[in-house]
Amino acid sequence: MITRLASGVVLACSLALPLAAYAQSGKVYRIGMLETTPASANRANLNAFLQGLREAGYVEGRNIIIDYRSADGRGGRYAELAAELVRAKSDVIVTRGWAAALAAKNAGSIPIVMATSADPVAAGVVKSLARPGGNVTGLTTLVSELAAKRLEVLKELAPQASRVAAMLNLANPTAVAERRQIERASKSLGLEAIILDVRDAEGLDRALEAAVQRGADALLINAEAVVMANRTTILDFARKHRLPVMYSAREYVEGGGLIAYGVSYPHLYYRAASYVDRILRGAKPGDLPIERPTKLYLVINVRAATALGIPIPSPLLLRADELIQ
Repeated sequence: MITRLASGVVLACSLALPLAAYAQSGKVYRIGMLETTPASANRANLNAFLQGLREAGYVEGRNIIIDYRSADGRGGRYAELAAELVRAKSDVIVTRGWAAALAAKNAGSIPIVMATSADPVAAGVVKSLARPGGNVTGLTTLVSELAAKRLEVLKELAPQASRVAAMLNLANPTAVAERRQIERASKSLGLEAIILDVRDAEGLDRALEAAVQRGADALLINAEAVVMANRTTILDFARKHRLPVMYSAREYVEGGGLIAYGVSYPHLYYRAASYVDRILRGAKPGDLPIERPTKLYLVINVRAATALGIPIPSPLLLRADELIQ
């Protein structure tokens, strides 16, 4: 097995599966992946995607090649990387986030499967979830009032918090609805919401410092590309300032973050493999409805809570899908 986990490399891993499990066409398919972070930081999602492909009969080095490209949190690189995948003659391009999907769509007519996208309709990537049209389909992380629910859980865990700073990319078309949710939920919970615009790594640094200067005693972090690519910066900042932080993805909590509530990204990637399979078998992307999340996960890092001196309420412990000790 040979696996190279750098940005912009080909993963070519031969996996021992019965010959009967292989796709029968004899063709070797090239699957491009247009991602936010390097493969080494995206391992759980990538493993889930590969598992789904294996179950559908696709084996790396036998009948598929995975061509992985990472923008490393710099959204301006998506167009260039998408063009590379088109030139490489990808049979399907798998994307993360609306910006990557839009860049791939603009690069050509190759079928595109969104492993995740907040609201592809609002971003202009597809016409509708039920009938996407064009060459794009896949999955969305669109869940009604998810940002509001995150705030509710954060307030339950840290009832002393009075000001919460939310990091949003206000250039993202989906940020309008998310901001509205946060401001409305904060008001009902007796919190003051501080909305901070984050569009690049430098903007993240400025936003974190602004959060402290403005008296924030809790943070709300979403799955925007730039924050996902710089999550170590956020985790270190939260530890330094002893701030309770609600995250949107499990990866943060694995790295020492306090709590995450949201969709299961590995499950979305696993489901994305079924879309790839259907397209390789001849289905048209525009005819495949976009799937909403079916699993939400609450993950709590008990060790992080102890370090912050935050007792975890029993009801929250009972509701948690996973406790990291």
